[in-house]
Amino acid sequence: MTDADFPVARRVRDIKPFLAVEVSDRAQALERQGIDVVHFEFGEPDFETPPVIQEAAQKAIKDGRTKYAESLGILPLREAIAEHYHARYGVEVSPEQILVTAGTSPAMLLLFGALLNPGDQVILSDPHYACYPNVLRYAEAEPVYVNVDEADGFQYRPDDIRERLSPRVRAILVNSPANPTGTLLSPDRLAEIARLGPWVVSDEIYHGLTYVGEEHSILEFTDRAFVLNGFSKAFAMTGWRLGYLIVPRPFIRTLQKSYQNFFISTNEFVQWAGVAALKEAAEDVARFRRIFDDRRRAMIAGLRQIGLGVGTEPTGAFYVLANARRFTGNSYEFAFRILETAHVGVTPGIDFGQNAEGYLRFSYANSLPRIREGLERIGRFLAELDGGRSPAGR
Repeated sequence: MTDADFPVARRVRDIKPFLAVEVSDRAQALERQGIDVVHFEFGEPDFETPPVIQEAAQKAIKDGRTKYAESLGILPLREAIAEHYHARYGVEVSPEQILVTAGTSPAMLLLFGALLNPGDQVILSDPHYACYPNVLRYAEAEPVYVNVDEADGFQYRPDDIRERLSPRVRAILVNSPANPTGTLLSPDRLAEIARLGPWVVSDEIYHGLTYVGEEHSILEFTDRAFVLNGFSKAFAMTGWRLGYLIVPRPFIRTLQKSYQNFFISTNEFVQWAGVAALKEAAEDVARFRRIFDDRRRAMIAGLRQIGLGVGTEPTGAFYVLANARRFTGNSYEFAFRILETAHVGVTPGIDFGQNAEGYLRFSYANSLPRIREGLERIGRFLAELDGGRSPAGR
């Protein structure tokens, strides 16, 4: 049998594998053989969801909150999100502008399906989150890449964006703090991007995980914007699948109808957990952030010590995009060599765009002892590549 025997639609034919998942799948296969693997490939907090959030979900289930919910999301959660954006960023958001979704991935699909027609274009940074181009292609749109460089902190240059604008460019996608770079976009650059003309789509999923500087919402600078956010990262709720969209009022009814048709509604008891997260889990989030910051500093120092480049220190999220070009020009093969030889999972830079080829992404969403163990293993692997000489000694 060949692909021709089972033709698939154009919108999915060219979707590429998510390499972080490919690495993780192989790592799990090694673990089933009894091999100990250190995981740096996935962006998933290793903390348990805070008890106050778990208890809210348990109470909601006991109270019978297990039926279909309002398609936009329960009003108490939408009100809590609006209150959070007002308290944190000083912006006015109506609960009627908010759609609660089963994670941010469905939110992206719905948003780009509503915003884009076939042939429309969206500006993406390179590097970028690996799934963005695939979601755009699913909407039959085209990504237009703007390189961001390590020497500039992997930040967008608004002038570079301006050069790529055309009548086909419908939106500019911003991710701050960013995956895979950990970059926090400066407020001046955010403001300038907001003035360029196209809609701005701001992925704010890593808000709450900033260690140096201050994060800003795109809504501080423009109303011509869409916000993607959720509970997975800052609240250690990846498996709960709870996200949301904040959109301009003219779009909310269209998105609501799409959600009704494709998903009906988001689990109500999970939404009550979200209410508790926003109203009662601030101390837990602050504790997570302090721990992540300790891990961030340990990861940066350790990567430099073993000979990998960290030209600009990440200040948000929980990733370091480390320069491995001294050792390889093929990050895909190199990541799997590290996995098979050193038994450490890392994500190849090519997953995040051509401009990240030769880099490796390291997630520090793991304990300090495991971070040290993983770096020691990679250090021995790299030293052997260097003919037995320690990279740190050069």
